[in-house]
Amino acid sequence: MDHKFIEFLERKSPFFHSSIHGIKHWKTVERNGLYLSKFTGADRSVISYFAYLHDCMRQNDQIDPDHGLRGAKFAQEHRSLIDLDDDQFEKLYFACETHTEGESTVCETINTCLDADRLDIGRVGFIVDPFYLSSSEAKRIAEEKDFQALGSKI
Repeated sequence: MDHKFIEFLERKSPFFHSSIHGIKHWKTVERNGLYLSKFTGADRSVISYFAYLHDCMRQNDQIDPDHGLRGAKFAQEHRSLIDLDDDQFEKLYFACETHTEGESTVCETINTCLDADRLDIGRVGFIVDPFYLSSSEAKRIAEEKDFQALGSKI
C-alpha cells in the first residue's frame, strides 16, 4: 500500500492505532489477502485497499454493525485518492460494506477480501471456522490450523 495513503488514514481514521482493529490488523489482512490471491486469482489492488479501509471508520472495538458501510462511504468520499477503476472500486465498496455479514459471492476478489479478514479473527479469541471461508486454501489453513502458511505476523 502507498505510504501516502497510509499517512492519510492515520490522520483520518479514529481506529488507526487500535490494537484490535487498527493498522496491525489492516496489514495482516493485506498479507492474508495477497497470499490467498495466488490461489484465487483475486485482484491484488482491491485486496490492498480493502485491508486498509474495511475497519477504518469503526466507532468502537466491540459490536459496531454499521462500520463496514461507514468504511465504504469513507472510500467513496475519498474516491480520488483510490487508484482503482470503476469496476474495481465497486468490488471494494461491496466488500467493505458487507464484510461482517458472512455471505460469499460469485466474485473471487470479494470472497478473498472477506477470507483475508476472517483468517485474522483469532486475534480476538475466536477460532477461525472454515464454514465461513470461501476459498479452498483459506479453508485448508483453518482446518489444518496452518496459519504459518500466511507468513509471519506483522
